[in-house]
Amino acid sequence: MSKKSAKIAELVAGLQGGRFDARYLGYFACFNQQLFFEAHDVLEELWLAQGKTGPDHAFHKGLIQLAGAFVHLQKQRLRPAVALFDLADANLRRYPVAHAGLDLAAVLALVADWRARVVDHGFEVNPLRPEAPPGLALPAA
Repeated sequence: MSKKSAKIAELVAGLQGGRFDARYLGYFACFNQQLFFEAHDVLEELWLAQGKTGPDHAFHKGLIQLAGAFVHLQKQRLRPAVALFDLADANLRRYPVAHAGLDLAAVLALVADWRARVVDHGFEVNPLRPEAPPGLALPAA
């Protein structure tokens, strides 16, 4: 149990008992509230618990990297954000377009769109705005 475990348990408390691990669902809940750092932490706990040989290792890693990219955007670090968008894309592409209840085609489109928003403006304009945040559809039950 890490120092973060109590906070993570609090974040996912209402998400227990369904088809998916509460930490997986908590990732989407946090992400869609623009709590990208928390989304990263929630899913990282599941990712670490599953080990490096689990079948969803790269999948969870890609989602963690996606949240991390938005943490960088929140902190005005555009180049590191794009680097994480690239890593997330590479990890998520290893899986079928429908995986773990998630429409990965839509997630990959989101990654490409936000990456392009930064790169197409020469790393000069941060596209992240509170009034127009990214969003991820919740995994289908």
